[in-house]
This record gives sequence, C-alpha cells and structure tokens, in this order.
Amino acid sequence: MVRTSIMVLNGNLTVQMNQTILQNGKQRKNGHVNGEKPTNFPAAKGGSCRQYSPESFEQAPMYVAVLTYLGFGIVTLFGYFRDFLRAVGLEKCHLAQEREEQKEFVPMYQDFENFYTRNLYMRVRDNWNRPICSLPGPAFDLMERVSDDYNWTFRLTGKTIENVINMGSYNYLGFAENNEDFLKTVADKTLQYGVGVCSSRQEVGNLSSHEELERLVADFLGVESAMTFGMGFATNSMNIPALVSKGCLILSDELNHTSLILGARLSGATIRVFKHNNMHSLEKMLREAVCSGQPRTHRPWKKILIMVEGIYSMEGSVARLPEIVALKKKYKAYLYLDEAHSIGAVGPTGRGVTELFRLNPADVDVMMGTFTKSFGAAGGYIAGNKELVNYLRSHSHSAVYATAMCPPVVEQIVRAMKCIMGIDGNTVGIQRIRQLAENTRYFRSRLKEMGFIIYGNDSSPVVPILLYMPGKVVAFSRAMLARKIGVVVVGFPATPITEARARFCLSAAHTRAMLDKVLHHLNEVGDDLCLKFSRRKISPRPVLFNETDFELDS
Repeated sequence: MVRTSIMVLNGNLTVQMNQTILQNGKQRKNGHVNGEKPTNFPAAKGGSCRQYSPESFEQAPMYVAVLTYLGFGIVTLFGYFRDFLRAVGLEKCHLAQEREEQKEFVPMYQDFENFYTRNLYMRVRDNWNRPICSLPGPAFDLMERVSDDYNWTFRLTGKTIENVINMGSYNYLGFAENNEDFLKTVADKTLQYGVGVCSSRQEVGNLSSHEELERLVADFLGVESAMTFGMGFATNSMNIPALVSKGCLILSDELNHTSLILGARLSGATIRVFKHNNMHSLEKMLREAVCSGQPRTHRPWKKILIMVEGIYSMEGSVARLPEIVALKKKYKAYLYLDEAHSIGAVGPTGRGVTELFRLNPADVDVMMGTFTKSFGAAGGYIAGNKELVNYLRSHSHSAVYATAMCPPVVEQIVRAMKCIMGIDGNTVGIQRIRQLAENTRYFRSRLKEMGFIIYGNDSSPVVPILLYMPGKVVAFSRAMLARKIGVVVVGFPATPITEARARFCLSAAHTRAMLDKVLHHLNEVGDDLCLKFSRRKISPRPVLFNETDFELDS
C-alpha cells in the first residue's frame, strides 16, 4: 500500500509519497541487520517534485533567553576576575604566553582572543574529546579520565566505561562495523595493495580501484562523471577556489559548514550571505546581482554560484532544493550542493536530497559529498558533468598535490556503496536505509511528545535538542554520560549564543531497545534540569491528512 497525498503548497501541486517502513529483525552490535526483504525502489531521475517536509524551529520563552544571557554575563565577569588574579600572581596561568625577552615582539598569543577558551571552555572541556577504546558503532567503550587542575590536564584512571550508547557519531547506515564477513574484501585489498599509496594520483598513485570507485559514485548519483578526494573538508575548501575567483559572486547560506566558508574565502570571489533556507532573501540577492552587477563598475558577474547543504549539520534542516533549483534556472546561476550529511541518509534508496525531492541530478551543477558518514570511511567526492570533472582534475589543488586515497578506504567505500545499491546481491543496504528512516521518525516524534524543543526536518537523522543555558549544557552532558549515553553538546561560538544544544545523530544500527533507553533517560534528565521548554501541544492521535487525500493500491 502506498499512501499518496495531493496538496497545494505555495500555489503548486505537489505529490507526497509516504512509504510504509519495513520492520527489521534482530540487530547486532556491529550494525549488521537481518530482516525481511524490502521493496527495491528505483532511483528518481526526475519527474514530479516531492512536497517539502515540515521543519520545526520553535522559539523558546523569553525568560529562557534572558537567563541564558545572564548566565554568560556571570561567567564572563568571573573570567575577568580570574584574569585579574592571574595578573597579580594569585592564580597560576596555564596557557601559552610570550617569554619575557619577547614582550616587545608582535604578540603570538592574543590574550583577549583566548579569553573564552581559558575562562569558559577550560572549566567544561571534560565534555569533549573523550577517548574511546572500542569500535565506534551504536555502542562503544570510553576510557575514564579525571582532572586534578580543573580540566587543564587529564589523567587516565585505567578504568573503562563500557557499553555507552553512541548518539553522537555520523554512523547513519551502521557501516562503522567490524563484521569479518562484510570486511573480507577490505582485508583482501589491503593485502594486495598495502595501506598507503605515497603519491598523488597524477604521478604514480592512480590505482584501478580509484577509477572503479569514481565510476560507481557517478552511477550511484545518476551523473556523467565523478572524482574522489582523500579528505572531506578539503573537498570543499580546495575545490571551490578552482571553480570561482575574483569577479565571481558566491551566495552562501548563513549556516553553511566551515569548509564551504573557507573555500569561498580562499577563492577571492565576492561573498554574500542569505538567510537560512529563506528563498525571498536568496531571490532578492540574485535579482540585485543580475540587475546591478559588480560594485563600482557594474559589469556583469563572471559567475554566480549558490552554495547550500543537503542537511545542515547543526540544525537538522533540509535545503529547499526545488525552490533553489527554480531560482537558479530563473537567474542563470550555478548551484553547489554539499551532501555530506544527506547522501546515503535520505531518499528512498539513499541518494540524497535530489532523490528525496524527486529532482533530476542534472539540475545541480556541482554535487559534493563525503564518505565519512553514511559510508563509514574517509574522503569526499565532486560529481557532475564530464567537463566539470575533467577541469577539476587539472585545476584542483586537492587533486594535483594531495596523496591519493589509501586502498583499504577505497574498498570500504566500494563495498558500502554496492551494499546500498544492491549490487552485492543482498538487501542489507536498503534495509538499513529504511531502518534509519524509521528510527528518525520514532525518535523525533517521542522527543516532541516529551516537550523538548527540537530543530530540523522530520526526515533528518540529525536531531538537535535545544538546551540554551551554558550551565545546563554541561550538566546535561555529564548526566547522560553517568547513564552510559554518549552525546555531543554544542554551544557558542559554534552556535548562536542563545541556542546551545545537544546534537543527536540517529543510526540504522540503533535498535528500538537502545532508543527507548535513551528516551527514558532523556525524559528523566529533561525533568531534572527543566529542559522541556516547548509550548506546543502534541496530539497523541496520528496525523490526519488533508480531505483531498486518497489511497492507491500498488
């Protein structure tokens, strides 16, 4: 049964397909899934555009913002007081400083710039960089550590915190695993080629496995050609300067990843930032760019490049790709789509946001993604038409100077991608995609019922829970670890000062029992720390569809 809902959204007739998710069978700790054979949906190559799923960005009550600013104000005042104590010698300064004979030099360590680090971050940094000592699957083991000087240094106790549920890794499809049956081809490739290549691909580092991977990526995405790189961050930061330069205009979403921002800055192009997922803001900038041209000279821009992400890693929101593609065509701009978090994680067959919205991949000029998340490996790719890829092979610094991707990593990506595509002859890949979608919907719906404020799209496996106040961020992380749940907490300056959060990443490797345990402890901690700020009333009844809904048997 496929339920089809016909709705009118912004004057356009759109089609929403809600497929029934298969219930998977028993799941092992390493992520291997056993279950029923699911229906294999073909990749979308175009056709009708799918409706944009609802997103939640609920605002907290005013008192929460006031208390958050007050909390930062108090810790800032204490920070200045502690700096005074250090200056008069009553407190030891642990940070790096210029030596006495270098006092007249240009300062290497900017004192004020490190204020936040030494006075705020240091007191709470036990919540980050926790060392693990096991496979980083759905559960892992942590090395216990303590500090005797308020987190300036740590020492290991020799004890291990075992079976901590991993809610922070980007292991969307559970391919961070050590199943020897699945990893046999990776072991064989290591024995055949070794671990390192020790050369760039333009010299003597181009292996047949690299070319096989690029053909597979192009086939998976439904584009003409693709090329791969050994580092996901560098895929953005080193390739964007090869695509645009001085005299070009980049229109960048305000919440784009640091790698996109760095690449844009290195390019020398003019950068303008539009409001997050705001099509009115984007169109206004496009219209102004086309009408006014470059500043002072008013010459036409050489290129206009729109840069967006598929899923935004801090918000869990999904790019409004259908509208962005429409604007791109209307104003004759280029589109750069970063699918680091969306490839493999969304879409009926894991082909990202283009498949999620049933768009033609050819509508995206530059498709970028990484292998570090859904594929359990390392590196990234750029995909598009052959002219684009051939140009980057000779003009990208990452392609010309970087060492080629090591063979075991290449084989890991190949075997994961073949598993997703079903080329290896089984349905494990499609089952994992469906399991991830089911886990995402279940986890998000339960959090809303509990009264937490969460951000993002209903289809996004990235689930931010808003904590707001700096003291509660620290208390939340420590309380969850005490309950053997590993979480990632994020605050200023990585987020706006009033929007500190815990970011949960769902995985196909998470069992329902794991999620229920996490939700149970979240409910307790949320009550203890008063974190349930939502004022929305969630109905216990299932969502009712529009009166124009109808059902089709298929």
